[in-house]
Amino acid sequence: MKKLFYPLIVLFGLFLNSCSGAKQPESISSITDSMIEKTITQISKTYPDANSDMVSRGVHSAASLWTVTDGTEADFIEFCTKQFVPTAAAKEQLFETLQTNFEILLGNYNKISVDLKLPLHVVGNPITEINEAFGAFDPFAHFSDDMFNSKVAFVVLLNYPFYTLEEKNSLGKTWSSLEWGYARMGDLFISRVPAAISQQIAETLADADGYISNYNVMMGQLRTETEDKLFPDNMALITHWGLRDELKSNYSNADGNGLEKQELIYEVMKHIIRQTIPQQVISDADFTWQPYSNRIFKDGVEQEVEVEPDTRYKKLHAICMAVMAADIYNPTYPTYIQRSFDKDMEVSAEQIEQMFVEFISSPEVAQVGALIRQRLGRELRPFDIWYDGFKSRSAIDANELDAKTKALYPTAQHYEDDLANTMVKLGFTPEKSQQVASRITVDASRGAGHAWGAMMKSDKARLRTRVGGEGMDYKGFNIATHEFGHNVEQTITLHDVDHYMMNGVPSTAFTEALAFVFQKKDLQLLGYNNESADQAALQALDIFWGSYEIMGVSLVDLYTWQWLYEHPKATSKQLKETIINNAIKVWNKYYAPILGGEDSPILAVYSHMIDIPLYLPNYPYGHIIEFQLENYLKGRNFGTEIERIYSVGRLTPNLWMEHAVGTAVSTKPLIDATHDAIEYYK
Repeated sequence: MKKLFYPLIVLFGLFLNSCSGAKQPESISSITDSMIEKTITQISKTYPDANSDMVSRGVHSAASLWTVTDGTEADFIEFCTKQFVPTAAAKEQLFETLQTNFEILLGNYNKISVDLKLPLHVVGNPITEINEAFGAFDPFAHFSDDMFNSKVAFVVLLNYPFYTLEEKNSLGKTWSSLEWGYARMGDLFISRVPAAISQQIAETLADADGYISNYNVMMGQLRTETEDKLFPDNMALITHWGLRDELKSNYSNADGNGLEKQELIYEVMKHIIRQTIPQQVISDADFTWQPYSNRIFKDGVEQEVEVEPDTRYKKLHAICMAVMAADIYNPTYPTYIQRSFDKDMEVSAEQIEQMFVEFISSPEVAQVGALIRQRLGRELRPFDIWYDGFKSRSAIDANELDAKTKALYPTAQHYEDDLANTMVKLGFTPEKSQQVASRITVDASRGAGHAWGAMMKSDKARLRTRVGGEGMDYKGFNIATHEFGHNVEQTITLHDVDHYMMNGVPSTAFTEALAFVFQKKDLQLLGYNNESADQAALQALDIFWGSYEIMGVSLVDLYTWQWLYEHPKATSKQLKETIINNAIKVWNKYYAPILGGEDSPILAVYSHMIDIPLYLPNYPYGHIIEFQLENYLKGRNFGTEIERIYSVGRLTPNLWMEHAVGTAVSTKPLIDATHDAIEYYK
């Protein structure tokens, strides 16, 4: 793809320094410790009744990001003394003014971004280079610069200082919603990334997303070594989601060739990971492909294979360069790993790693594996990491489900028109259902599907899923139900929270949790009765196995980024080798003893590892939260409880869970329920 925008030479130099290991300054601040103390003393003299802790916190926060371009040290003292708000009433009034204006700015920036990306995300005319250029534009890129240049950011830093995660968990237990709003405003300006670097990050992420979103395997062109065709002509599956979901669907295959299809899909996945897939077959139906021998044919004549030139890993390497260039401008969280975990998930990488390793090492893993082996009547294969037999829908023929969803939803508009009715079926009141549904728009997606929330109350959330020419198939409906869960959360947590600064959830894991809960109700929404005596046991086993799967992938993602920071001079080729090696190591230690296939690289197939790095841990963390939520919701009104739980807004994960279900986030309830389920089946 030809690039229409190029980074400046100076910016390119920043990238080289960041990823080449060149020494960088430790801080961008121009304010010395002695000047900080002088400023605190001056404010305390001017406002003798002011809270001394708030004065100290505010001055330290403002000083951490004040540079020589913002003024002299004398200017700093004058600014802080003049802008510090000493009374509670004045502080609340300033807060209301700030959050109103932030909603206007952030909400409109978000709408611009959504609208510019429409040609990339929604089915329509062919994507052009100019579409890609506008889609890569980041309206948020100058927000931070503008706020610092106008000194608004320093007003925030001074009066609503940052609290660490540990402090939020401790002090936040007694905070009012207003005090939480202050704390969340304090999270707003904890970094000062220049607009040029923010824009470059946006461009690399958009480029990787475009690569993944348009990466399809033409299943009707696959052939076995005996020239057998296993999939229909019109089946194009996006990697990895479409391939994985097709593999899952074949556990209930009525034609008797489900295992053969799964083996072929697994072979395709390995080629994608190792980048031995022929470039000619990617999103191209002109060639037939025999994955086992990796041979391609056109019009019956064998052609020379041109393998994909490590494009997958070059995209990730570009993201690495972009995000690491921002490290120096993040004094609170100076690595992308810390920003992904401590800042975004609000759980440390060390805690997540420990939680995941303990889970996938538990004795219940082998016991569930033995149960799957018994149910399948064969030895397990690596792709059985996606075993789908604990879901009720696995017993229903896929063709029947496809026919039903296509009849119900021939277009995306038909699905949108049914959103309110869908919420009523789930237990929401008609009034609430109509209110939420009216704030959501549905589009036919080019990619696998996603949900994009609004950031101002006057805008709408977006739901995207695949809708074919014959209508929405069951895979599209299943994804749509998941994304609708996101949209419901996004709408409630924007419109029903006490303060705009509290909108949202602690991390994406909590929106994923609700999306999972919605997704598992898809059969209920289609009119199937999936209640059974052993449903509780099946549910525990399904969540357990799904968590086991994605935790390994998440560890590969984490270990790869840890390696990147240890090897900042790494090339994209070395990055590729590291990801595959990490996948093999994690597989051999935690998965091969259960599923076989020693040295399988399958854990490296996930697309999020390429286009949204370090997002994957949110999924298993979300599964854990999902299970706790579902357990709590049993016997209670679903709609009423979801409104109560999610309207609290953005607390920290543990405090949010204590509000929601009465206990902190823990894997123990899921492991205990899985143990009981195993005993039940014995």
